[in-house]
Amino acid sequence: MATTAEPVLYHKLQLWEPGMESEDEEEEEEIAEPLVLSPRRPQDTPRNKVGWLPGAWARLLGGLLLLTVSCSLAVRQLYSRDNPEGSLGSVSPPVSRHSHRPGVYHHGAIISPSAICSQLGQELLVAGGNVVDAGVGAALCLAVVHPHSTGLGAMFWGLFYNSSSGTSTALTAGPVQTLAPGLGLPSALPALHLLHGRFGHLPWPRLLVDPTMVAQKGFEVDAPLASALAAQGTKGLCPLLCHADGTPLGLGAQATNPNLAAVLHQAALASSPDLAGDALLSLLVRDLGLEKPSAYPMPTLEPALQLLIPQGVLFTTPGPSAGPELLAVLEEALTSKIPHPDLCLPLLQTAVTPMSSALATVDSSGSMLLLTSSINSSFGSGHLSPSTGVLLSNLVVRSAPSAWACPLILHGLDDTEADTLGLVTSGTPKVAKAMTRTLLSHLAGPQAQIQQQPQHQAQQGPTERPGICGQGTLLQVVAHAEHAYVSSVPSGCCPFQGY
Repeated sequence: MATTAEPVLYHKLQLWEPGMESEDEEEEEEIAEPLVLSPRRPQDTPRNKVGWLPGAWARLLGGLLLLTVSCSLAVRQLYSRDNPEGSLGSVSPPVSRHSHRPGVYHHGAIISPSAICSQLGQELLVAGGNVVDAGVGAALCLAVVHPHSTGLGAMFWGLFYNSSSGTSTALTAGPVQTLAPGLGLPSALPALHLLHGRFGHLPWPRLLVDPTMVAQKGFEVDAPLASALAAQGTKGLCPLLCHADGTPLGLGAQATNPNLAAVLHQAALASSPDLAGDALLSLLVRDLGLEKPSAYPMPTLEPALQLLIPQGVLFTTPGPSAGPELLAVLEEALTSKIPHPDLCLPLLQTAVTPMSSALATVDSSGSMLLLTSSINSSFGSGHLSPSTGVLLSNLVVRSAPSAWACPLILHGLDDTEADTLGLVTSGTPKVAKAMTRTLLSHLAGPQAQIQQQPQHQAQQGPTERPGICGQGTLLQVVAHAEHAYVSSVPSGCCPFQGY
């Protein structure tokens, strides 16, 4: 059913604040002045080589010089836009003499497991999108480049904090349902379309343009995917992720998924969450020789769970996610006289750690989106749908999918130094322990937490260590003092981009 709610424009992003670069205005004027040719008369400049020409010819030559300079500047701008060393998408903020360390930005930022998806999210921010646009676009990108941990066959949970209204909304997955024995019913497209339809700003088709292109033209196998392929093998994954001889693609190899590109292109035309997933479902049941379900559970948007504490308000996702258990443990730790940072969630202890993916976006006003998704096992069911290029999950009722879903947002009250903090993990339950410890540390000293948080290397070349990064990651985003901060633990596992 189509949503009737108008998009929430919670914060109009600006490429730069008026007056921010006032200290550079005089310098900019000096630089700009020589580019404007003065239309002085020839007799005013005795040594002018065109002084002997009639006035009309002199003005014509001056116009040609202006045109040449303009073309030169345009070519230079196009070059800087295409240059991967400093590309910021379609629009770039002004150059400033003051800068920050990596991970700190004036306006907004995104952090995800894939460099190309973080870049895509940043470009959506710079194009005028909000954190929901950037997060949903990056999630669709991850569905293409990280099929081992997420995809259109995945289940999604999300947590969105709206800094304008001060409210937090949870994206909740519908009850787990199977399409066939051992194959989970896909709900990613309806979930992401629903979230965007309520809170996004850019048109829905705009968010699918780049993921569709990545699937069609190809992408590099990065360290997380290469590591998963090396461990999993290629059974059921050929020819999508295999060489001609059947061996798995390695680090740096090129992969394409044209059938998935076609599905994304079709989804771009959908006007409602129902229709977003309908085309994919029709193709899947045809591949499997099944009848199309007449109805199936749909994701929903509902108010987030809240816990009021002296330092602010904690938000998380409701059940059947792990959010309620997380709040219970945190409340016990915060109300005890001696908090125990090593407290872990007993209900998160499972025999097998689900394979999951997480990303986060934040802007300097404090709005943020945390998304987490899972296909349960590595590469899900291992069943590749031939006509869609989608790997179905093996999420079934007994898989207890809530174990990997526990995003958390802390919004400070009054004079709390850190205005808004967001934490989201992949690879729970072990990382849930790190989340608890991080939050308690943050409450003990927010400013110290920001200053000491681990930082990534330069975005263009993060050092990825599959043996460490593959064990789970904690993503942290903070809005503090009109800046956006992003980081991860372990450092270097999740690339970030901002502006």
